[in-house]
This record gives sequence, C-alpha cells and structure tokens, in this order.
Amino acid sequence: MNSLLFSRSLGAIGPQAFQRAETARLLQALQASPDVHFDSSNAKVDKDKSKEADDSEDGRIRTWAHPAGVNSLVIDRFEGKYLLSGGADSSIHLWDLEQVENPRRNFTHKPVGTVPKTSASHKFGITNLSFYSFDSFAFLSSSYDHTLKIYDTETLEVSASFDLGSVVYSHDISPIADHLLVACATQHPAVRLVDLRSGASTHSLAGHSGAVLSVAWSPKQENILASGGSDGTVRLWDIRRSAGGLGVLDLEDSVGILGEPGSGIGGRPRHRGKAHVGACNGVAWTDDGYFLVTTGHDERIRLWNAAAGANALAHFGPTIKNAHLSTLLPLLVPSHLTAPGKQVMFYSNESEILMFDLIEGTLHKRLRSPGSPLAQVGGSAGQRNIRNRVTSLAWRAGHIELYSAHSDGIIRAWMPRTAEDAEVEAEEQQEAAAPGGEDESRKRKRQALDEVFRDLTRQKITFT
Repeated sequence: MNSLLFSRSLGAIGPQAFQRAETARLLQALQASPDVHFDSSNAKVDKDKSKEADDSEDGRIRTWAHPAGVNSLVIDRFEGKYLLSGGADSSIHLWDLEQVENPRRNFTHKPVGTVPKTSASHKFGITNLSFYSFDSFAFLSSSYDHTLKIYDTETLEVSASFDLGSVVYSHDISPIADHLLVACATQHPAVRLVDLRSGASTHSLAGHSGAVLSVAWSPKQENILASGGSDGTVRLWDIRRSAGGLGVLDLEDSVGILGEPGSGIGGRPRHRGKAHVGACNGVAWTDDGYFLVTTGHDERIRLWNAAAGANALAHFGPTIKNAHLSTLLPLLVPSHLTAPGKQVMFYSNESEILMFDLIEGTLHKRLRSPGSPLAQVGGSAGQRNIRNRVTSLAWRAGHIELYSAHSDGIIRAWMPRTAEDAEVEAEEQQEAAAPGGEDESRKRKRQALDEVFRDLTRQKITFT
C-alpha cells in the first residue's frame, strides 16, 4: 500500500491504475465479517444476549434473517444502500446497509421493512428478487407459487401480480431497455415475457425441450436475451424477430459461427448443440456485453464469446459443485474495478465461495462460511435438518463488499480486512485495555494535537 501511494505521489501511475491496484488488494483481503449480523426477529436486541455464542464450534453470534432459509439477495445498484432478501417461507425483508457506522464494531441489522403476509403476497418460497432497472422505488419477486409480483419499495405493497401457470425459477429485466419486458424462466419449456407497460404475459419464446432455469438480458443490446434450460442448452434470442431464436451455444465449438448478436453478421445461426452435459441453471453477462458465463449440472463453469457464440475454453478446475435445480448465478465484479482482462468472478460452491479470474479461470481464493455444514431450520412443518449452502450472492455498489445468502437462514457480510486494519484493531484493543481506557487515549491524542498547533502558531512567518 505504501509503495502504491508513493508511486501515485510521484505520478508514476494514474488514478485509475491506482484504484484498480487497491481494489485488487482489497478483493484478496475479503473475509467474513464476524461483527455484522442480520436479525429479523421482532424482539429487541439485548446487548448481553447478542454476545451469546453460536451453537457451532466457531463460537460466533447466531442470528437469522429468515428462519426457514434465505433463497435470494439483491442490492440496489444506484446507491448500494438497500438490500432485499427473500426467504424459503415466502417472507421478504428490506435492510438498510448504511446503518453500520463502523463495520469493525458489533452491529445487528434489523429490517426497515417487511412484506406483510396477506392474500396478495406470495404463498410459497421466493425464487428470485430484483430491483426495477431505472430506480430503486420498485422491485420484482418470483416464487414457487407460479407468480411474478411487483412491489412498491416504500409501502411494500403489491402493485401488480402475474400468474404464469408454472413455477418461476428466475426472472430478469433489462438494465438499458425501455420496452419494460420481464423475461421469466419457468417450469414451462418456453421463456415467458411479461410486459409491465401493458400488463400482458402472453408472449413466449419457444425452443427449449425442458424447463427454463435462468434468463439474462444483454447489458448492451436491449433486444438480446440469453436463456439456459434443463435440456442443457443455452439459447440466444432477438425479441424483434418473429422466430425469436438466434441459435444455441455448443460446448464443442471454440471458433463460433453465430456472428454479431442481433444481426447475424459473420456466420449462420446454429440450432443444435449443448452448452452443458446436464441442466444449465445459471446465465450471466459481463457488464461490457463481451462475454457470457454459464453454470451447469455437469459441474462446469463455461465462458463464451458473446459475439461469436464460441466457447472461450476457460478452465475453472475440478472443484466446482452444482447439483440443485434452483438458479445458481455467478457474481461478476464490475469491470471498471479491475484491470483489463483481469475481471473477477465469485461462485457459490455449496458451503464456500470461490473467487476466480474470469478470463484465465485461475482460483484466487476460497471464502469459507463459518459454522457447521449441517443446519437446523424452521418452517411450517417444524424443525428440520438441512445441508448448509450458499444460495445467492450480491455485490454492493460503491463499496468492496459482498453479501451471501445461506440455506440456514443467515445473511453474511464479506468485507476486506488488511494488515493495516489488523494493526488498527490491535491498537484500539490496547488503548481500551490501558488505564483510563478510550477516554484517556483520546485525551493524549488531543494534547499531542494541541502541542503541534501551538508550535505552528508560535513560528514567525514572513512574506517576501
């Protein structure tokens, strides 16, 4: 860090290079924050009870965001202030992340809003949450109860509801388009398009031979959509075309024949081929639109050249695990935070989070969740034991912070802790343990500042 500051002061590196180098350092320092908790219980937090140890071996505080398990997380991409969480018990909570003044001090979040259980709310577990593309005053939720709902963020009341007739595994709304179409991945073998402007939900894109598990709009071309299904195929669509389909991705093709998305320039469409030997339950674009990342039940992560539809042949190693039908989306760190060609990806690998170099496939770090691999969760049927796993990841805009949802009902915060942070914490602990505690330490620092100020004011300053 000191060498970076020295190079920046000399002008040897520019501000962007300095920012990227510091971001890379902080990403490598990410670890579970033991002092940040999320608790949705109605009872007030007792400071003495909040220090009680967890029933696991690590002895950490145990609080539940959703007692039945957390299925989905999303953070607004404008301010990075609000976090939405959806539970296996159909509950939805809204959290204010800016309540934390010092992440190194013990703090327990309480939801600033909860969707009340009424006849209009979801009946079964939440599958996916997303904020409205152009502001955070509305959000969408999908559920196992076959519905897609729109909520007002301020009132947390349902604004509209769409019954799609089958389980909705995930949904996505374009971050750039003005057509306001929500793509839905459902148990039906067709991508369903819901028009928020007209309220219609009859348009569909047929092509998959099984359930559609994941959908994602292109961040650069507003009419291009990608979908992954239980048939192992990843399909690209242009919603302006009558047929819709642009083609499929083939894991055996590293050259590509699709051409430019939306135009077909540079090749002919491919209608046969599979992206995964097994169901594909995760599709995500990089924010520049150049690459597409897919995950599948063949326990592979694949990187695709989006323009050519070619397999980029990135190898992420043999440690990948993926056996659940629920959507499993990789989290891609915004590209402006990392050096060109060094984009970072986080992947939910059962009870741990893997940090990869997206282009080369190199494993940078493992983030292991504290606690027992087995968890006991509560629901309408009573207590049951499940295998604890990471179900969803969310990146906080404007910060180097990662949040993870877990099937044991806990939301965990992952924040950087560098060597400098460790030194500061050690100094604070020493000062607190010294006679007089923190008050005496503040008094000594104030006296030192006063002496420096007096020395400066006594000096005679002449102007020539």
